[in-house]
Amino acid sequence: MRAQLLGRLGAVRRARRAPIRTAALAAAASVLLAACSGIGSAEERERSKGAAAVTAAPVKIAVKPVTGADAAAPGDKVTVRATGGKLTEVTVRAADTDAFAGSLSQDRSTWTSSARLAPDTHYTVLARAEGASGKRISERSTFTTAAARDTFVGEYSPDKGTTVGVGMPVSVTFNKPIRDKAAVERGLTVTASPAVEGAWSWMKGRDGKDRVDYRPKEFWKPGTKVTLRMSLSGVDAGGGVYGTQQRVVNFRIGKAVVSTVDVKRKTMTVTENGKTLRTLPVSNGKKGYDTWSGTMVVLSKVRTLRMDSSTVGIFGPEAYDLGEVNWDVQLTPSGTYAHAAPWNEGLFGKVNASHGCICMSTADAKWFYDHVGPGDPVTVVNSAEDTVAVNNGYGDWNVGWATWAAGSALT
Repeated sequence: MRAQLLGRLGAVRRARRAPIRTAALAAAASVLLAACSGIGSAEERERSKGAAAVTAAPVKIAVKPVTGADAAAPGDKVTVRATGGKLTEVTVRAADTDAFAGSLSQDRSTWTSSARLAPDTHYTVLARAEGASGKRISERSTFTTAAARDTFVGEYSPDKGTTVGVGMPVSVTFNKPIRDKAAVERGLTVTASPAVEGAWSWMKGRDGKDRVDYRPKEFWKPGTKVTLRMSLSGVDAGGGVYGTQQRVVNFRIGKAVVSTVDVKRKTMTVTENGKTLRTLPVSNGKKGYDTWSGTMVVLSKVRTLRMDSSTVGIFGPEAYDLGEVNWDVQLTPSGTYAHAAPWNEGLFGKVNASHGCICMSTADAKWFYDHVGPGDPVTVVNSAEDTVAVNNGYGDWNVGWATWAAGSALT
């Protein structure tokens, strides 16, 4: 009896333990299934990403001023924003405009122009963006700015694509008075390769117009590549007079052709890249008509030119009309030239007999004409005359560096 009872109890115990083992095995299988599912879920994750991308907000581009705007304000900037993606390209175009610069935000969602809108101008904006899903879109926007009360432009020198001498400054002369010189100067930049230390300095031109020149601390190095950027569109020069120009002007510095005129010795020594080419006998300005002291810069060259003293304000007993004069190299707008003077044959290197010009024999004048070009400096020493004025051509080099730099409107 007891044996039977014990047997039944054992059977009960075994019966109770059996479901426990089954549950444990089921739990283990569940863990194994979960683990297997985790290892093999890459495809599911990719599907999940794809689904997320599909549900993400679509990429959109918004441009301000908005398309069709007929009265966008001069001086405003262009902004382009991308939502649901990143900007890949933004261009702004207008007639007679070289470049319209701007910059992207760090996350590439916003582009803001650094240039400002010119008055009475039609603009086209083209923007491209890419969404998170890889979808690419583009947006084209057009608008026109309102007219301004008045506008200004700057006449610049040297010209695009030219090669000039080591003494050539960058010069901009304005057709309207510039009241806010700092605002205008901020719109002008000069970069050079190799880099130089340089500065802008303001002056009045001989014609009374506002002018600003940029020069390096010392003469440019031969081979230097220089870029002037004029970002004057939408710049208010004061009183609602707006600029209209966006210009990129590239030019190059040629050989270092430097001439030195010694009035006492009556010679002109011409060097190229530091090597003396020739020393020419010359006849300079006589007493009372002495040749300017200081450094002048070649402005232009003319094969023949009629020289009439009335054009430079000389009348009376000293008046002259020399007719056609050959091989003329202009140094100042006030009338200083280096030129051939065959009527003074026998005086070169001996007597100063001109009315301020640097005179040579016909052969020497032609040689000089052939070896110099715009931007080449000519320095006159040992003259009784005053130093040539900074605005009389490019007399920029006759001002000490500290004084020159202090002429900037941004100092």
